Amino acid sequence: MASASTVLERIVAAIDEESLGAYGIHVLLGDDVAEHRWRSDDRVNIYSVSKGVSALAAGIAADEGILTLEKSVGEMLPDMQLGAGVDAVTLRHFLTMTSGIDFTWFGREPAPWPDLAQEMLRRPTRSPGTVFQYSDASTYVAMRMLGAAVGDVRDWLLPRLFDPLGIDNPQWHRCPQGWIIAGSGLELRTEELARIARVLRDGGRWHGERIVSAGWVDAMHSTVVDTGGEGDFARYGLATWAGPGDGWRLDGLYGQYVYVANDLDAAVTITAHEEERSHRLVEIAAEALRG
Repeated sequence: MASASTVLERIVAAIDEESLGAYGIHVLLGDDVAEHRWRSDDRVNIYSVSKGVSALAAGIAADEGILTLEKSVGEMLPDMQLGAGVDAVTLRHFLTMTSGIDFTWFGREPAPWPDLAQEMLRRPTRSPGTVFQYSDASTYVAMRMLGAAVGDVRDWLLPRLFDPLGIDNPQWHRCPQGWIIAGSGLELRTEELARIARVLRDGGRWHGERIVSAGWVDAMHSTVVDTGGEGDFARYGLATWAGPGDGWRLDGLYGQYVYVANDLDAAVTITAHEEERSHRLVEIAAEALRG
């Protein structure tokens, strides 16, 4: 088995050779750690990797008995006006992008409606669990469901996730009503995100401390839906993508990644701003891990 520094050297060499716009790389292999930076480790928007943190929030809430994946939006948000069939849409559907509601919105866009959740939920579903449609709005509604029970989700996560990992006062972009965007907009340093990567690789533990149940982390990447896409975009779990290879990942715009290879006891964290070939970054990481 190669060392973390050897894997890192492979990744850095390939990124430099292909002139990709990476900010930083963190390699975790067993307890061996290696890092490289092309620029200072400032907090950056991790875009859709935020979805994975939202899924962890849902898992922590499930562990505390606050909700389950089968809780419906009608139960959690009873004051919302719901379109035809939407009362049967569950937290699972929102986290797997299978609500069946034809509504797409991303956090980098303005929200022209008074209430983003209400705008999505007033529309009918084409049948929950049957149609994959990727959107930040889906994760946003999932966290509105959690927020209805716990209040501000970011604040609720401080003592449960961020503080135990030593991530001090992270900021999360918010909608006009003050709720976290959820599907995007969390700002972290590469090294801070790598702490979340360790939790995911280690089945919900942070250096032995239980953050979220192992069963939840396993469900995040083992319970997948067919997206209709191809290759590394063909299967989606609870805010995770399957691949490359036998690994799984959190995947954000412009090359933000947490890539976990459980069979190698490894996780690679990447932050970047690569507009044209961002997926190549995680391909390189997967190739470097497997030599």
